[in-house]
Amino acid sequence: MNNKVKLQVAGTVCGLIVLCIALAWLIPAVEAPSIEAPSVEAPSKEQAFNLEQFIDPETCGGCHDEIMAQWQGSMHHLSHKDPVYTRVAKFYLQGLTDAGHIAEAESCVKCHTPVGYVTGFPKKVSDEFSKVQDIPAQGIQCDYCHTAVNLSQMYNNGFMLSPGQGEDDPGIKYGPFDDAEPEFHDAAFSKLHTDSKICGTCHNVKHVAFGTDLETTYTEWEKGPYNSPDPEKHVSCQGCHMYQRPGVPATGSTPRPENPGSATPDAKQRPHIFTHYFVGANSGLPQMFSDQEKSDMAVARLRHAAEISLEMEKEHTVRVVVSNTGAGHSLPTGLTDMRQVWIELTLADNDGNVVFQTGVPDKNNELPANTVIFNTIFGDGKGNPVINIAKAKEILSDTRIPVGKSAAHLFELNPTPQSGYTLTARLLYRSMPQKILNQLPGEPIGPLPVVEMAAVTKIF
Repeated sequence: MNNKVKLQVAGTVCGLIVLCIALAWLIPAVEAPSIEAPSVEAPSKEQAFNLEQFIDPETCGGCHDEIMAQWQGSMHHLSHKDPVYTRVAKFYLQGLTDAGHIAEAESCVKCHTPVGYVTGFPKKVSDEFSKVQDIPAQGIQCDYCHTAVNLSQMYNNGFMLSPGQGEDDPGIKYGPFDDAEPEFHDAAFSKLHTDSKICGTCHNVKHVAFGTDLETTYTEWEKGPYNSPDPEKHVSCQGCHMYQRPGVPATGSTPRPENPGSATPDAKQRPHIFTHYFVGANSGLPQMFSDQEKSDMAVARLRHAAEISLEMEKEHTVRVVVSNTGAGHSLPTGLTDMRQVWIELTLADNDGNVVFQTGVPDKNNELPANTVIFNTIFGDGKGNPVINIAKAKEILSDTRIPVGKSAAHLFELNPTPQSGYTLTARLLYRSMPQKILNQLPGEPIGPLPVVEMAAVTKIF
């Protein structure tokens, strides 16, 4: 297709990491049927399509230029190109011999490269990623999200798709509007695209062989207060993640103002156009791709997700409390054996010298064994911890903080604080343990950014 034709087309743009496939702003045609929110069906035979049926995101951006710019460089757009994901996934596949372990380790592409998966390549992590064609390499994209018509299951990407036949016959694109009249494609209102289920089907992950719950972001939201039956109190996944934009963190602890505008330059002005930045909490990946704006947005989200406080129980015992005040799911969420949210505690004397510390990374940027970390630890089915989730048959512990809840920890200070001493507690986050990255062969990765989510200081 030449550039002149591409500028005439109007697609849609969708984009999230580990994959919050989200509500679309997409433009439905008046004549097209609406799609109601689905009842999740029993798992069915996987769908298969030809790659030629899917539209290049750049074609969609010919009209949806602003939304395209938001999606580019997002966690959805980079889900296949993320070097941390690609290298760790292939590293964890090495040396596996158990069929169940291998099946899980091979399965990541279903969510990270969904168009490739449903069109035949890549079907597994061991496939050569450099041979993935351009459209599948664009990660979670417009013509994947906006051709969804139903869900077969609420985990492991249960999307049921109805794509068109490529740019000459693009078919129906689905989204939240019922009065739009696009020229390039047909469109229809879809209640699914206004429902958290569209995010949850990828953001709940079960081990493909053992059924272990590996990621439960949707379930955490579903069981929490934001999934309220009261429409005035109900906040969907989209209600935070597709309201965020620069300067508007849009968390549970901040305002979430609407984003007035239009889906294309010539389209109808609307009270709210759903944003497609999809930064999540990852500030490191946008930096790798030179997108400081999205990196700053991820930091802003993290800094409005939690609070930390401290109080002295005794002259040498401090009680530190961390509260999940802004996340619509547990803290942390996603692949929570990897995500690191921890307490750093330091005591400095009158001259500023640190006389006590815990949770401070060592010279290799690895956390000490006694660090208080909020995470999930998986086991091999015999009570032994495993680092590689491909081997996860059980959950040994889960110390994460649920929505709206708090966790308290006591620390024994040595030496006992004296007058003029300063005690500082910080809640810190990074998306991957450096200990794992340090094991990867080849060019080093990291250190990944450590973000201060919250901090509190006491002077004695």
